Amino acid sequence: MFRSFFPDPKLFFSSALAWTILCLIGWYSVGPALESVISLGPILGQPIVEGQAEPFLTPGKVWLYQYVLMAGYLFCIPWYWIGNNPRWYWWSVVGTVTIVEVVFFDVQIGAWMNSWYGEFYNLLQSAMTTPGSVTLDQIYSELFTVLYVLLPRIAALVLNAFFMAHYLFRWRRAMTFFYMTHWPKMRKIEGASQRVQEDTQRFSNIVEGLASALVGSIMTLLVFLPLLWSLSQNITELPLVGAVNGSLVWVALVSAAAGTALLATVGIKLPGLEFQNQRVEAAFRKELVYGEDHQDRARPLEAREFFLDVQRNYFRLYGHYLYFNVARYVYLQGSNFIPLIAMSPSIAAGVLTLGLFQQISNAFAQVENSFQFLANSWTTIISLISVYKRLRAFEAAIPPGSVSGVDYDDPRYLASDADFGPLPSEEAQPKGV
Repeated sequence: MFRSFFPDPKLFFSSALAWTILCLIGWYSVGPALESVISLGPILGQPIVEGQAEPFLTPGKVWLYQYVLMAGYLFCIPWYWIGNNPRWYWWSVVGTVTIVEVVFFDVQIGAWMNSWYGEFYNLLQSAMTTPGSVTLDQIYSELFTVLYVLLPRIAALVLNAFFMAHYLFRWRRAMTFFYMTHWPKMRKIEGASQRVQEDTQRFSNIVEGLASALVGSIMTLLVFLPLLWSLSQNITELPLVGAVNGSLVWVALVSAAAGTALLATVGIKLPGLEFQNQRVEAAFRKELVYGEDHQDRARPLEAREFFLDVQRNYFRLYGHYLYFNVARYVYLQGSNFIPLIAMSPSIAAGVLTLGLFQQISNAFAQVENSFQFLANSWTTIISLISVYKRLRAFEAAIPPGSVSGVDYDDPRYLASDADFGPLPSEEAQPKGV
């Protein structure tokens, strides 16, 4: 699943984590010294004017983005020579770093938007409570300020979505030809054709989606956690608890932990049922495929038995999802009211402005959603576990250290008939299969 696309996956991902930690240490230790020498902030950054909203590209922010770009792509350079799979270097290494970079910048824009919302809603509150204190030009100016940030953000997200679609297809392609290299050893495994054709596509999509969400959640926490901690100083007390330092951070953490534990407990049986569901579906599909070529296969009574197996498993799955979804929706809907309850004493005391309330609500939502990564992704994780089990069983027939030898677009990677060993049947086969 991974070695077909990434160079030496265990080393690649462990070194990526180590490099990230090293870069974080470097940012706080030698970062200021480097900034004074190579930063483009003085050239590209916009100055901060007292009494006005902070621009998106301040000199400090320009240096941060420059540092992240340099750190990300410096990590890519040695991997051009490391590993046994140079075929997919630009997609698996450079492409992965590019996706992570875009996620980081999107989180940074989200943090800037949170600050902008606070100032804009305070402006609206002043306009509503004191007529004539805010001019129309001031409102238009604030809207124009956010417009020049949002338009590039939209363009970047659209291009990233286009890039990710190609990225996922390349990963699927790498897995497909990796498996086809070893097809003679794997063709007799239950649901072999489905695992190559369908499970590779599902696996790459699910892993990429979950990985992007996980990276986004971690980066959101790094950006919004200190912000929410600071904003929590405006919360005078919590209901039933009283004054707590960093109160809303603890509220978000406890809420997310409780929800995750709840869903993990009630959904413990679902991965096994999803895996069994794929097995009975594969058996039913295989019988129908045989029935296309053989008159004695897929007769009504035989097909009925296969379909009844599918029906029984689906009905069991529906029953278990019934109580799982009850717990899931009760938790997710109830969590929407937690910040309102937590801020109620401060709202009643009149210590929050509209802009500050909006700013705290947005920051709390970002932090809580990041803490809720497992809870929000639990159904997707269940699907991933079932696909992972199927592909792991499939890969048991592949020798350790094997690499793909089949790629129809590059003659260097074509396998000869000898690479496949003897044909599994005496039927004539077209060359190159």
